[in-house]
Amino acid sequence: MPGTDTERTPSHDPFPDAGLQRPKLYAVVMHNDDYTTMDFVIEVLMKVFRKSIDEATAAMMDIHRTGARIVDIYTYDIAVTRANMALAMAADRGYPLMVTVKEADNELR
Repeated sequence: MPGTDTERTPSHDPFPDAGLQRPKLYAVVMHNDDYTTMDFVIEVLMKVFRKSIDEATAAMMDIHRTGARIVDIYTYDIAVTRANMALAMAADRGYPLMVTVKEADNELR
């Protein structure tokens, strides 16, 4: 029926020739080591990756038990920025924390 909301909101791509694609996503991975304290890892997870205390504690324990964990997934620039922020915090405190960025697998998206 003309003038209805369904007519104004198409269910198909409104810009089929625009060639727009979703950006690739990248995982920020935090690695365990024998020197960085658990409290510091929790602090980084809360300050840099905006995790709650419960989320940060659970993530830290997972990193400690398994050796590494994806802490979040972002577009490339944000992933690299967050990883660099974590590494800078660690360097300022003298910790050898290792944080890497890798392209996220399709099942993680």
